[in-house]
Amino acid sequence: MTASSTRSTATAARPPARRRMSAGGGLSRGMTVLFAVAGGLGVANIYYAQPLLTVIADAFHCSTGTASLVATATTLGYTIGLALLVPMGDLVNRRRLVVTLLLLVAVTECAAAGAPSIGALVVSCGLMSVTAVVAPLLVSFAATLARPEQRGRVTGTVMSGVLGGVLLARTGAGLVAQWAGGWRAVFLAAAVLMLLLAGVLHRSLPDLPPGERLRYPRLLGSVLAVVREEPLLRLRCAYGFLTFASFSAFWASVAFLLARPPYSFGEGLIGAFGLLGAAGALAARLTGPLVDRGRDRLATTVLLGAVLLSWGLLALDGGRWPVPLVLGVLLLDFGVQGNQVTNLGVLFQLRPEARSRITMAYMATYFLGGVAGSALSGVLYAAAGWGGVCTAGAGLALLALLLWTAESAGRRRRAAATGPSSR
Repeated sequence: MTASSTRSTATAARPPARRRMSAGGGLSRGMTVLFAVAGGLGVANIYYAQPLLTVIADAFHCSTGTASLVATATTLGYTIGLALLVPMGDLVNRRRLVVTLLLLVAVTECAAAGAPSIGALVVSCGLMSVTAVVAPLLVSFAATLARPEQRGRVTGTVMSGVLGGVLLARTGAGLVAQWAGGWRAVFLAAAVLMLLLAGVLHRSLPDLPPGERLRYPRLLGSVLAVVREEPLLRLRCAYGFLTFASFSAFWASVAFLLARPPYSFGEGLIGAFGLLGAAGALAARLTGPLVDRGRDRLATTVLLGAVLLSWGLLALDGGRWPVPLVLGVLLLDFGVQGNQVTNLGVLFQLRPEARSRITMAYMATYFLGGVAGSALSGVLYAAAGWGGVCTAGAGLALLALLLWTAESAGRRRRAAATGPSSR
């Protein structure tokens, strides 16, 4: 065999995706779907416990408030991971970072499956969620690879996959727990999925040079600089915080509501309730192209209004057949998830070299809202029931809409005085 044929054979043996893909070079439909599926499977880890909280409370003989600490710890751990690990996407090889994190998730999922007490489960789920931040890494990775004119569509498609993972996580967890005879099987199944996903992404994702050459402490410090210098980032972070707090207030307590009369649903049916989140995946697909066409402000107005309206439906008592509750969930998921895609689509236009840090700043704030909403929901459900949860959720949604209205009014005043401004 000649030297040239040897080189040709070696070239052909390389994973083709890594040879063809480059920053801004565009993403094929197949690779976009892979990013979407991987993002959905990655983020699903932090939602598996939500429909299982009632059976977890029964298994450990603890109160609903104590069991809800699992959801709170998971959201808090995810926020820590966003703050400490997602910025590394601008500093290191993203493929290796994603694969390493997935392997760590598999280990901690096994620890959760074997937890001997509610405290051990809370700690295991918290540690797992720190390393489960592959979804935001993949979203910013896909935005970096996409061409500018397809970035909003790619972001929307990948986010659809992420949101699909959120809704299927709840459904799948409930069904696996019911079929396999316990909640521990859910965490074991999740560990196996993460090992398989790590293998696929190791072979398929491209290698890209880091966007920055900074030391890690300085990289983290630069996140604060980006937040300080970008008022649009601060505003979008505020909208994300409030809407996800409202969203998390619902999902942290709905399992307790549905497990009791007049519904008396089992864990399988409670998990299937998460399929209603398909409205959120639809919103992601619709709002991405709107951002590409510069209609993000219209989208934001409609979506924030939908979140507020949803709580009026969620507060209604539908009896044994929860029709108002179903409609409210559809509207809540549509508004919250569509708003997230709009926020990210707008923010990815700011600084191409700092997309991981922008993602971290936004997503960390977003999930801090989730921590606040989950914790508030647990306390209010124990003290005031479902009515207290609905009051808090509606208040958070109203605050987001008032902030958006005030910002829009200020923008119009500035535009009248100095001419049109940027988004």
